[in-house]
Amino acid sequence: MRILLLAVVLAVGIAVGAAVPAVSGFVRSTLSAAGVPPTLFAFTAAPKAEAPATAASHAEGDGHDHAEPAAKSGGGHAHGEHAHSEAEGEEGHVKMTAEQIQGQDIEVAKAEGGTLSRHLLVPGTITPDTDRIARVPARVVGTVAEMRKRLGDAVQKDEVVAVLDSREVADAKSDYLTAQVQAELQKINFERQQKLLASAAASQAAFDNAKAVFQENQLRVDLARQKLSALGLNAAEVQAAQKRDEATPNQSSLRRYELRAPISGRIVERKVDVGTAVGKEGDPADVYTVADLSTVWIELSVPTSDLAEVREGAPVAVNRGGRIERGKVIFVSPLLNADTRSARVVVSLPNKDMSWRPGTYVTAEVEIATDQVPVRVAKAALQTIEGKRVVFVRTEEGFEKREVELGRSDDDGFEVVSGLKAGEPIAVANTFLLKAELGKSEADHDH
Repeated sequence: MRILLLAVVLAVGIAVGAAVPAVSGFVRSTLSAAGVPPTLFAFTAAPKAEAPATAASHAEGDGHDHAEPAAKSGGGHAHGEHAHSEAEGEEGHVKMTAEQIQGQDIEVAKAEGGTLSRHLLVPGTITPDTDRIARVPARVVGTVAEMRKRLGDAVQKDEVVAVLDSREVADAKSDYLTAQVQAELQKINFERQQKLLASAAASQAAFDNAKAVFQENQLRVDLARQKLSALGLNAAEVQAAQKRDEATPNQSSLRRYELRAPISGRIVERKVDVGTAVGKEGDPADVYTVADLSTVWIELSVPTSDLAEVREGAPVAVNRGGRIERGKVIFVSPLLNADTRSARVVVSLPNKDMSWRPGTYVTAEVEIATDQVPVRVAKAALQTIEGKRVVFVRTEEGFEKREVELGRSDDDGFEVVSGLKAGEPIAVANTFLLKAELGKSEADHDH
């Protein structure tokens, strides 16, 4: 009885397995559970593999039109084409959420027009701005009494930086003060003679004499004031100092001559010490050199072959050790150096933090041409895949690889001739991550 039951089950299993291959595994597991050895139903898998081939061979061999098998075969082919088209739709796409994009620092920006700039690389040397260098001259014969600033100290314009002891200054001050006193006395005498003449108490001759002496002293005062001015002294300050000296007779300022900074800046050179004689022939002419280094110059030597492209006012990027500062050309010499056949070009460069030191060698990128383009992308936004230049356009699901045709270029970017329109969002930073992710996805798909 048991053998008969097993035979029936076996027959049903074979029939079902042949008709419905998808359940043959279930049948086999059921038969195994019933104790039927696997060798007895191993043949049930054979029709599954051989049936399509046999049907196909039969259709080709007998030459008859088998409508039903053909329909089934056609349906299977259509299904394969559908799967292939779906795979093609995914090719060139990188699925990525907004959180993943942010987490991998992939920056997205809209493609837009811009300027392509061509540059000329020229070596140069930093020098002080000659318009911002000033010397503190002695101007008078004397001896250095005080040096109030050290090398490197900051100074403000008109600040007293040194004091000289000068007999020449004392004489000039004395002449002015004496002339001033005499003029006041003669003015009083002239006004008195004028009143006497009006009341007929004095003669015309006495009045004329008083007038002449008064005018002569006024001339002396003017000459003494001009001498003070030539020495850089102010007559009103000399008079005020004289009044202070009268109150403190032991602290005469008559021989003191203050030297003031002509500009704001730093002391970059100190040429004398306390007690040094100055002002005479052979003596030091200057006490200090003050430089304002908030702006410096860069001296360039440009060959004649490139000189025609360099213009005054052109932007310049100066590179030193990876640090870049931007200045502009302020002078292009019309004269050529006879030995080097090059021209002197001067660049003005901001130096607010005083890190650009005169004497340093630098490399300057002088802008020589600019071109406006409708679509410009940075070099960091471009990748090369299978020999073609591509960008990654942002989509709702992530990014899409887009082949582009490039045109002109500069140091930082390219003109996009076709393949990308202005306003489309693209990845502009860390695009190599998208290239790697795309390669990984396509490798998994091929596998």
